[in-house]
Amino acid sequence: MAADHRRIFKYTKNKGSISLNSPPLSLRSSALFLFILSLTICFLCFRFQPREGGGGPQHDDDASSSTSSLPSPVQCPDGILPFYVYDLPSEFNSGLLTDCHHLNVYTDMCPHVANFGMGQPVRSNRSWYATHQFLAEMIFHARAENHPCRTRDPAAARLFYVPFYGGLYASSKFRESNITARDQLALSLATFLQSQPHWRRSYGRDHFLALGRTAWDFMRPDRSEEDYGFNRLLRLPAVLNMSVLTVERNPWNGANQFGIPYTSYFHPSTMAELLAWQDHVRSLRRPHLFSFIGGSRKNLEKAAIRDNLITQCAQSTRCRLVKCSTGAAICHNPLEVLKVMMKSQFCLQAAGDSFTRRSTFDSVLAGCIPVFFSAHTAYTQYEWYLPSDRGSYSVFIDEDEVKMKGRSVEEELMKIPPEKVEKMRMKVIQLILKLTYVNPNSTDDWKEDAVSVALGALSRRYSQTPSSQSQPPIPTQ
Repeated sequence: MAADHRRIFKYTKNKGSISLNSPPLSLRSSALFLFILSLTICFLCFRFQPREGGGGPQHDDDASSSTSSLPSPVQCPDGILPFYVYDLPSEFNSGLLTDCHHLNVYTDMCPHVANFGMGQPVRSNRSWYATHQFLAEMIFHARAENHPCRTRDPAAARLFYVPFYGGLYASSKFRESNITARDQLALSLATFLQSQPHWRRSYGRDHFLALGRTAWDFMRPDRSEEDYGFNRLLRLPAVLNMSVLTVERNPWNGANQFGIPYTSYFHPSTMAELLAWQDHVRSLRRPHLFSFIGGSRKNLEKAAIRDNLITQCAQSTRCRLVKCSTGAAICHNPLEVLKVMMKSQFCLQAAGDSFTRRSTFDSVLAGCIPVFFSAHTAYTQYEWYLPSDRGSYSVFIDEDEVKMKGRSVEEELMKIPPEKVEKMRMKVIQLILKLTYVNPNSTDDWKEDAVSVALGALSRRYSQTPSSQSQPPIPTQ
């Protein structure tokens, strides 16, 4: 230690009066102080150096001691209650992905479940992905896990998220003829949840699911002779106590069901990317008055209007028709679909296999004003996301007017003054953020992305639910 003291004091003033062999007591105290200070500075520099890939929220115990010069972690937005994400047994989510080649009876899902369900990137900046339309449940899960309002302490949570990949399980078993086998995983989930201590706090009223398929796939009637729907997940008493987020709710028997957007292709990592996209679609020249992308649906009453729209569009010089049939490559190319919409002022959104369409969200992303023919395509579905003033962002033409009376879509759209069209388009472009599933790895401060909007609405719903409603469900399944 003496040698160290000599090095410390060798270059101090009054060298002639300082003994290198035996420094005075005051100098020895100063030396000790400087030595400890040096070690402290070195420790702090090492402790708070930027982490590789940094920018995300820190969870260190001493995070409160950080100086103001360090990046602040993203704060939980006002209006969203702290929520807990269940660590479910893998059979309910991640375990299903191990057999991704057989997650859908029609296609290999392995490329689609990559990147948290965003799929394969289609542009070098990695904001654009070829995202499968039924994978909202995966992206929602990944975003929730990184959300600033998530708590890892269930005792501190006000809401509980159950990340069940029910849609992927359903699509993997659509050809299963044994309905008991179809129901088994749903029944197992209900049993698991009801065994959890957090469930008993309000018997599931503070729990929620997010499903990537329509509610109809999970509402098979209890009567075994009826084979409509994959399983009866949403008819189970326990699940009826929960809130269910789904891309399409049952408008008549879905009091606990709430619509969330279909996934589109845009998953920005930064707000700058989103703002740049909005600026781009605002500036576009749109030579087509309207467009329709889709095919006919044989023997499907709610989709009968498609034939009328295809005929009208094909006969109009102001319409761009992209007719989708088996093997139509353009309909499965995200960029080509968006190109058509980005050149159109209005995009026709007719019901297909069900009331809703992923195309509705593609059209908003492209800045194209959606035209609806059924209230159940959007208005009764996505009240958390869309303005109550329907005419501010969309056009409604009753499908019976088109099918029965031959009403001209082109003539109706031509009646709208250009200044009104421009105002509606600006409103549509404003909606892009609320309808977008951002990249789950993003560390930007997103307050109104699709997941945050749902969490905020769930928080309001739970806060407004009288405690008297938190009763145990009927103990039968």
